[in-house]
Order: sequence, then C-alpha cells, then structure tokens
Amino acid sequence: MTPMTRTALRHLSRAILALLLLGAIAWGESVDVALEIANPILLKNQKATTYLRLSMTGKEPRDADHRAPVNVAFVIDKSGSMQGDKIVRAKEAIRMAIERLRNDDIVSFVAYDTNVRVLVPATKLTDKQPVYSAVAQLSADGSTALFAGVSKGAAELRKFLDKERVNRIVLLSDGIANVGPSSPGDLAELGTSLGREGIAVTTIGLGLDYNEDLMTKLAQSSDGNHMFAENAADLEQTFMREFGDVLTVVAQEVKATIHCEPGVRPVRMLGRQADIDGQDVTFTLNQLYGGQTKYAILEVEVPASNQDTQQGAVNGVASATFRCWDMESKSPREFTRTVSAVFVDSPDAVERSANADVMAAAVYQIGVERNIMAMRLRDEGKIDEAREVLQSNAYYLQENANRWGKDMLSEYSSSNVVAIENLDEALYKTQRKKMQEEQYEIVNQQKKQ
Repeated sequence: MTPMTRTALRHLSRAILALLLLGAIAWGESVDVALEIANPILLKNQKATTYLRLSMTGKEPRDADHRAPVNVAFVIDKSGSMQGDKIVRAKEAIRMAIERLRNDDIVSFVAYDTNVRVLVPATKLTDKQPVYSAVAQLSADGSTALFAGVSKGAAELRKFLDKERVNRIVLLSDGIANVGPSSPGDLAELGTSLGREGIAVTTIGLGLDYNEDLMTKLAQSSDGNHMFAENAADLEQTFMREFGDVLTVVAQEVKATIHCEPGVRPVRMLGRQADIDGQDVTFTLNQLYGGQTKYAILEVEVPASNQDTQQGAVNGVASATFRCWDMESKSPREFTRTVSAVFVDSPDAVERSANADVMAAAVYQIGVERNIMAMRLRDEGKIDEAREVLQSNAYYLQENANRWGKDMLSEYSSSNVVAIENLDEALYKTQRKKMQEEQYEIVNQQKKQ
C-alpha cells in the first residue's frame, strides 16, 4: 500500500466514523434510534447491493412506579384437553402474573370451551382477591372456541382502551380451534384488526396439539409475542417472560418510513412486513420495550456512481422518519435521520469498512427464510430436500458467524443441525413447534427463553 493510499484511507476512516455517529444519534427520553448501512464505503462506478438497518432501542424504565399502566385480558382455554396438571399450572401462572400488577392496572379474565364466559369483567385491581377467586374456580371441559374467546377478551379491553395504557390480550391454548372461525387466515385477520386498535395479542401454545401456524399468525398480525410451552411446568416461566415485556413498554403506535434517495432502489424488507411504495418503505410496530432493540433490515440497490465522481465523495443513500407515542412523557415523538456512503476505488477499503452488526443481522434474517423453506419442504413430505436445505443453512450461518464474530449466528447454525436430526415422524411434531417459535423470536427480536 502506497503512502498516498494510506493517507486517503485515514481520511476515509474519519469520514465513515462521522457518518456512523450521525446515524446513531439518540433521540428522546425513552427510545434510541439509529439508521445504519452495511457498507458505508462502496466502489466507484459500480452498482452495489447492500442493507440498511433501522434499529429502535427502548430505554429501561426508571422504576416500577414510572412504568406505563396496563390493560390486560387473560383469555384461557378451558376445554377438556386442559384437564389435570395443565389447568392447575395455568391457574398458578396467572395468579403469579397478577401479583406483579399494580392497583391502577386493569384486568379482565375470559375463559372459553365450547362457549365463552367472562369470569372477571374489566376492572381496576384495587382488590385482587375477587380475581384470584375467579381464577381458582376455573375447570376444564368442552371444545375450543378460540376465535370467540379472543373476540370477547378484546371487548373487555375496549372498555378501558387508552393509548396511555399497554393494551394486551394474553391467550393460552393447548388445542386446535374447532368452534367458529378456525383457520390461520381467520385469526390473522382478527389480529390485524386488533393491532389497528392498539391491541396486541400474545399467544402461548401449550403441549404438542395446538396449531402453531394459527397461533403465530394471530400474534404476528397484532405485534404480540408467541411462545411455546412444551410442558405445563413451563407455564410459570412463560407468563413471567411475557409480563417482563408488558411491564416495560416505553413507546406505542410506532410508525417508521425509510425513504431511499433517487436512484437507490428498495428491493425487499427482510423478515418484517412492510409496504413498499416507490422510494418509500413503511412498517409499523404496536410497541417498544425497555431494554430491548427492535429493528428492520431493508435490502437496497445503490446505482453506480458517475464517471467523474471524486475519490472519497459522499452520497446520500436514505433517510428515515420515526414516529411513536412516548409512554413516559405521554406525548407524540418524531425523529428523522439520514445515512450516506463514501465512494472509492479500493475494494480492500470496501471490505474492511463493512458494518459487522448490520451484516450479521441481515444474515440472521436470511437464515430464518431458509429455515422456513426447510420446514415447508418437510411439511410436504420431502424429508431429504428439507435436510439438504438445513445443512446448507447451518453452513451459511456458521461461515458468517466466523466472518462477523457473532455468537447468535453460530447458535442458530446449531439449531439447524439439531433440526436435521428431528425430521422423522416421531420427532417432527415437537421440532416444528420449536422451529416456528425460534423463527418468530428472530424475525421480531423477541426475548428468548
């Protein structure tokens, strides 16, 4: 490397550092927002594909007294399959969750089998004893009117629906919906409708007989969590994990738009659902949690620079506008950030400047896409083809784990290896639920067990 080249690269490094700092400036009291590019240095005169990451990190609430109040509806499957240890453990988990709530929180309790009953109408928790008594009386019998149960839970929430509260349905089911609307599409439509109202639905699947496609669709479309409790003994931990999120919401009604500069083409959003309209890509979230980071990865195509572009020229790539309702200040917030790239004629500079965090996040989402492909092949009975996809995915993830130094990729590679050994009929029912839960966690940046 010539002295001139080294000097040029030093100047470029300073420019890149400045760009990264601009893209990661914190905003507001409750949320930090950053817009980053995977390749902040690009080759001159050459079209390139890269990734943008818009990340949103909720700050930890100062203490329990400053958290947002909640409006939660427990919707519990009490059909015949819940008899025995399942219903006993479910009641214990619900009681422990209620113990964590304050007297200004709103609680309702809905149980369903063939029919739906409101055991506790929406009420402030000034006295917890009547709620405990209603939970204790729960018994299992009948079929599974899941759609009607969720709908009734939503009706209770609407009595106190307020954007200054965390509005959440917590659904527990161990079986397949067999009364009323029961397809994944039906539940996805319900979840989408509730999400528009500011109601998120967390779904907890218990045991091996529930429909994980239905439960994840409902959660995904409303921006809730999805969890798999393989055994009744897991319910306490699962409920505590859920309320660890519910009690740390710092922002709601999140809407973000990434605007690509002229010539920069938005290709696709990885993982998240988004609307692409010309140069604008928009997505929404129901809430952000304290101490957690949510992000969106957008694949973009950057056009070749002009022939007369100078070495080290800086060109804008995209901007992002982020809006939300801040739960602490009880007011709307708005944030705008931009990201740019430097154009050079040194391939080595391009390689060395890559943002490992953004690249690893993109690989993580692509790994999920391939894992889903393998699951679909296995569902179609194409076991050998599914195994090949999982083997290839495991290699891809581990190769990138080594390149970018990210343990999460290595761990997901290992999960794909485990899945290869569990594709036979006797093992696949459990394995599929574990795969779908992990896919959901990665796509939505949900806390893991």
